[in-house]
Amino acid sequence: MYKSFLIKYAEIGIKGKNRFLFEDALVRQAKIALGKIDGDFEVHKESGRIYANAQSDFDFDEAVDALSHVFGIVGICPLVQIEDNGFDDLAEQVIKYIDAEYPDKNKTFKVLARRSRKNYPLDSMEINVEMGARILDAFPDMKVDVHNPEIEINIEIRNKINIYSRIIPGPGGMPVGTAGKATLLLSGGIDSPVAGYMISKRGVQIDAVYFHAPPYTSERAKQKVVDLAKKVSKYSGPIKLFVVNFTEIQMYIYDKCPHEQLTIIMRRYMMKIAEHFAKQEGSLGLITGESIGQVASQTTQSLAATNEVCTLPVYRPVIAFDKQDIVDIALKIDTYETSILPYEDCCTTFVAKHPVTKPNINIIKKSETRLSEEIDRMIEDAINTVEIIEVE
Repeated sequence: MYKSFLIKYAEIGIKGKNRFLFEDALVRQAKIALGKIDGDFEVHKESGRIYANAQSDFDFDEAVDALSHVFGIVGICPLVQIEDNGFDDLAEQVIKYIDAEYPDKNKTFKVLARRSRKNYPLDSMEINVEMGARILDAFPDMKVDVHNPEIEINIEIRNKINIYSRIIPGPGGMPVGTAGKATLLLSGGIDSPVAGYMISKRGVQIDAVYFHAPPYTSERAKQKVVDLAKKVSKYSGPIKLFVVNFTEIQMYIYDKCPHEQLTIIMRRYMMKIAEHFAKQEGSLGLITGESIGQVASQTTQSLAATNEVCTLPVYRPVIAFDKQDIVDIALKIDTYETSILPYEDCCTTFVAKHPVTKPNINIIKKSETRLSEEIDRMIEDAINTVEIIEVE
């Protein structure tokens, strides 16, 4: 029955004179998403509406799933679109639609007509009343309920006439690419993939940096991070993943610095290296999955100590979330089961027994003077030997 989808958006509608830029971006992202499945689709905008029209046979569930991963979409409406051949034909098409869509006719309903084409002979209220009467005549078991109906039958009188009743929720947010680019510090944990998803939801394109520490972290640990990046990329689009060999730097810090400061000092050098790649790729900020107080390195004092080495802003989308809040999102975006696989990353391999929770930046900097110029050479080696994985 369905050959078209009406794509609904929300926040884009209040963008004023720049609205067309966001609509164009949403059309572009919908085309990319539908281009990955079988079938040909034509996606276009028309007077505050965006349509995806099938030009060939397609799998309905695949198409809905593809659109449900496109940020900016708040509703996906399977649509019957007809030419205007008079009200009698419209009523016949609506009755045919209801008969096919709802085998159980013991339902309450409401007709909601919108008439953007004012030369139509009936106004919106007249369409509601007359169409309601035709439906009751065709299906005696159905009843009108204008306050809390089980079925809301939408009829839009435009250049063509749209008929739909189902609105499948989309992910919301803003189209990817409308808010610049940022670089995600991606680990194998639960939090950072969620942070990447959330910042991408606001229209930010993302790259990612992963710190690998062989032989203390395995190839399977790296593959776990690649798998997480793939799951996030279903929403964010392609991700350029930088895999940095961090072993030499970690061991050097471990040998030279007080062990209670290890996590903070390692995090500071991770931020420095991640910022290098961020600037190289034109990113406007760094993204982390840190949440205040979750672990010792995420107290406000610790976050201030790691921020101090950065010149780019650091975005922390889950900063005020409880762990369960983060887990709930991870379950929704299908990263949770991968995140809890038992493959350690470099952040968990070198955790001190009694890490400092309120680091003093001056003391941290004094400890870092023990690293001398050797650490600069190691950073340069890590940058020059980076592995780049294009994640689709």
